[in-house]
Amino acid sequence: MDLKIKICGMREPGNIREVSGLKPDYMGFIFYPGSKRYGGRLSPSDLKDFPDVIQKVAVFVNASREEIISTCKAYSIRILQLHGNEPPAFCRSFREEGFQVIKAFRVGQGLDMEEMEGFAEVCDFILFDTSGEGFGGTGIKFNWNQLQNYTLELPFFLSGGVAPGDAGRIMELDIPQLYALDLNSRFEIKPGLKNVEELGNFIRKIKS
Repeated sequence: MDLKIKICGMREPGNIREVSGLKPDYMGFIFYPGSKRYGGRLSPSDLKDFPDVIQKVAVFVNASREEIISTCKAYSIRILQLHGNEPPAFCRSFREEGFQVIKAFRVGQGLDMEEMEGFAEVCDFILFDTSGEGFGGTGIKFNWNQLQNYTLELPFFLSGGVAPGDAGRIMELDIPQLYALDLNSRFEIKPGLKNVEELGNFIRKIKS
């Protein structure tokens, strides 16, 4: 199991540099003003010397097409995570322009496979997060046993309350479509500031 690692909710320039040293596969920046981890105050120059081995992901919630395009251009980002109620046609339009698209689904009592099937041909990845009042960052897990019911071939990111002590349990998940882990609030000192030591220890366990 060669799981990729995405560290999301980054917004502090010094912390971004420290976390970059861990060489995660992806780093996520949230451009949703309602988030406690809003990254829109970062200067594009803060990401100017970003390591080539880390792929930047821009996270949006029900943003306009114009906002997404202008933000991604300013920060030189080509991967989108759409975390709101964006329809399949909206995802398709960005994919046709050369973006990679990650579509987030919030999981409550079960997986809505019928809804997801509409995105199978227009996205590169699915992301599963815990259903809650807001859009992500709850720090709460959903029932991971539900992932056994996932039937699409589309690879997915596992998000929602992944914590430092979860490495062993994650390695026991026997799901071929599990592609990456999305690490956020459970690895924080405070919203937007990651604990580099905890992240490093977790990544080493997963990668070993």
